[in-house]
Amino acid sequence: MISADRSTEERPSWLLRPPVHLAIIMDGNGRWAKKRFLPRVAGHRQGAQSVRRTVSACRAWGIRYLTLYAFSWENWKRSRPEVDALMALLEDYLDGEEALMKEKAIRFRTIGNRSRLPLSVAKRIEAVEASTREGKAMDLILALSYSGREEILAAVRRFAEDVKRGVAQPDILSEEAFDGYLDTAGIPPPDLLIRTSGEHRISNFLLWQIAYTELFFDPVLWPDFGEENLKRALMDYQERQRRFGAEGESHSGDHGREAGTV
Repeated sequence: MISADRSTEERPSWLLRPPVHLAIIMDGNGRWAKKRFLPRVAGHRQGAQSVRRTVSACRAWGIRYLTLYAFSWENWKRSRPEVDALMALLEDYLDGEEALMKEKAIRFRTIGNRSRLPLSVAKRIEAVEASTREGKAMDLILALSYSGREEILAAVRRFAEDVKRGVAQPDILSEEAFDGYLDTAGIPPPDLLIRTSGEHRISNFLLWQIAYTELFFDPVLWPDFGEENLKRALMDYQERQRRFGAEGESHSGDHGREAGTV
């Protein structure tokens, strides 16, 4: 569960410049289970515990937005029993964490295409989104049934429909305006993206949003990811100079798309 006694007052002294927005590709549940001769669902259950630890730490350490890649559009290709188990785990997570999310002022949100989600899951998501809407301390964003390419295509379709209705003009479309058609409208782009399990790829995640995001790859499998892993990534991040394609140093909280291009 999200720790009930943590607050941003516990931000550690070493964390001088926390990212405003942290995104994580949670990878390695299946391999974690395989190494222990367990069914894949056991890895997913243990991975849910890592989610709880990570949400708690991020809330305590003052990270304003946390986006977790929970279930990709491509994951629908997995076996029916595994998909069913993942959907059940999601419902269990929401049932167990909703009250503490409200207590800790965490707003729960999702991005992605909900059309294939089971009705019970979709309704539960809507209920938790509604009940936590007033949370101001942190936004917890789960990417569910998500595809970065499909998000961009859907945004283009929405923009084209606005052009057709006469409420938008294609010749004045800017990057900032296009942001408003994405699932992440109103959310700043990630400052830091962590991927676990040692893989070095993006896997169709937040393709538009991570243009200037710092990347950190951790070899640990997601079920073993804990506060020390998160600390290592954050310490590495705050030592970097973010340039956004321009010369000179930019601070970690600056989302300076206007700074220039490579």
